[in-house]
Amino acid sequence: MTQIRRLLHVIEPQFVMEGAGVRLRRSVSPHATNRFDPFLLWDHFAFNDPVQGKNPGFPMHPHRGIETVSYILEGAVNHRDSLGNAGTIGPGDVQWMTSGGGIMHEEMPEPGPNGAIGGFQLWVNLPASEKMSSPRYQEVKAASIPTVERDGMKIRVVAGDVFGVKGPVTEIAVQPIYLDVSLEPNVTFTYPVPQGHTALAYVFEGKGTFAADEHIEALKMLQYDDGDAIQVKTGPDSHVRFMLVTGAPIKEPIVPYGPFVMNTVEEIQQALTDLRNGTFVKE
Repeated sequence: MTQIRRLLHVIEPQFVMEGAGVRLRRSVSPHATNRFDPFLLWDHFAFNDPVQGKNPGFPMHPHRGIETVSYILEGAVNHRDSLGNAGTIGPGDVQWMTSGGGIMHEEMPEPGPNGAIGGFQLWVNLPASEKMSSPRYQEVKAASIPTVERDGMKIRVVAGDVFGVKGPVTEIAVQPIYLDVSLEPNVTFTYPVPQGHTALAYVFEGKGTFAADEHIEALKMLQYDDGDAIQVKTGPDSHVRFMLVTGAPIKEPIVPYGPFVMNTVEEIQQALTDLRNGTFVKE
């Protein structure tokens, strides 16, 4: 018998300021307790607030020991890095960047036709054996991300498998599932998640019933208990859209420090030393 996962926590996103004046809704942030292992951070960003001033964004900054995942809903983000990569990701595009042992990169917004930009950023931890690996990108354009439409469901598959349709992001240590799920009224969505894997859902449009009788409206981050599957239902007058993110816990101690997440204080000190000495970037 399938054990449907129940909710452990319903998290209200909190506004924070990051980068050069970007106002974000943050649901998960890096912490030594590591209770969302292997996930470290979840931000819902929008560069649409006039009080942010001119040209908000994320100027050149370092990362080590993590993967950053950008998913664009509207507008675009121009990016460049210390390895010579540069480009633009737009609506529906995904950038899955493995920082490994060290990279410097920049992400700056470009409003869409309606003047708005928005999307999500996820940080994924790397196991100790991969924290000093070579940086790499998986940049996936919207047209390359398969969409499954069935029985009132519309599911964009970035990573994982839905009804035999596989996402383009592969070879990630934590075996992630990363889905953009939209449900029309009167739909039941049941999706298998491996036992022991962490499961999060970020509800950003509409409302639905998540796990038994938990009625959830946007905007909320949900953390699931263990089990075999997650289940989401919509009523006759409701629709819902959410991001589903799952992955295998790494089960290692972490030391987060700004844009670095390592396993020991000494490794954080080494990252800072490398940054000062100009030896941070790993070719």
